Amino acid sequence: MMLAWKLGPALACGNVILLKPAEQTPLTALYCAALIKEAGFPPGVVNIIPGDGPECGYAIAIHEHIDKVAFTGSVEVGKKIQEAAAKSNLKRVTLELGGKSPLIICEDADLDYAVKLAHDAIFTNAAQSCVAASRTFVHTKIYDEFITRSVELAKKRVVGDPFDSNSEQGPQINDSQFQKILGYIESGKKSGAKLECGGERVGNKGYFIKPTIFSGVKDDMQIAREEIFGPVMSVLKYDSYEEVIKRANDTIFGLGAGVITRDITRALTLAHQIRSGSVWINTYKAICNQAPFGGFKQSGQGRESGRYGLEAYYEVKTVVVKLI
Repeated sequence: MMLAWKLGPALACGNVILLKPAEQTPLTALYCAALIKEAGFPPGVVNIIPGDGPECGYAIAIHEHIDKVAFTGSVEVGKKIQEAAAKSNLKRVTLELGGKSPLIICEDADLDYAVKLAHDAIFTNAAQSCVAASRTFVHTKIYDEFITRSVELAKKRVVGDPFDSNSEQGPQINDSQFQKILGYIESGKKSGAKLECGGERVGNKGYFIKPTIFSGVKDDMQIAREEIFGPVMSVLKYDSYEEVIKRANDTIFGLGAGVITRDITRALTLAHQIRSGSVWINTYKAICNQAPFGGFKQSGQGRESGRYGLEAYYEVKTVVVKLI
């Protein structure tokens, strides 16, 4: 999907592309390059450059003859890219960075539906998604029942080989990320959150982690403030909508958010007040190519997809002619 988001608008606007995939996952991009060649693209229109970020990525960001960079990744690296772009030729930069997205579940929500959606919003793709709903805000009236049903569903989730059609959750990308997630889980336990389920490795091979649910999470806990990029759901209790909006917005991120309610007026009011680039109501991660996608605050700048996704890939020129 990210390949298509980068290649589509750039090619549509007539650009030549130099694409560096993440060093952990180069094969998809290289296979895409093979398809591009098979389709008959002229040589040099799309160029795939595998390599690591500090060397290959930096060379792209600092290059004097590259006019635009689009990056998806961490806030830390995004800032370095923007700095390198400014130091070189002031190239345009669009950034789609991290998130700590809130999912607000109202007291009138269909609870079974809300539990299922909350799980899909965080555990899909082993939570390796910048827009994963890792902060689940649940109204105090339904909080305890939500926890009970959520734990029941998590214990039924099938974790295993992603090529097995029965698997619902695959592994983390590598050992470094695997260990980082386990570290966050330990932090959650030490800070006073209650580990309701999960929190440990699945089996003794591979980087599989059980779906993990914490209750009693406070806003100042590390698991509630930092992007974990792993299958850890932090469930926070709230009493009023004024309160939950303030808490949902109390983050450096602003990529996505969700609201689950039967009251469309309430849903639209909350959506208006949440500071994030996308808000989904009674659904989550409903991303389509016609709708712009991007973040507020340190979740990035610029947009991908839709008409707005094209704008960074072309220059606007004014030509004035006097007829004589």
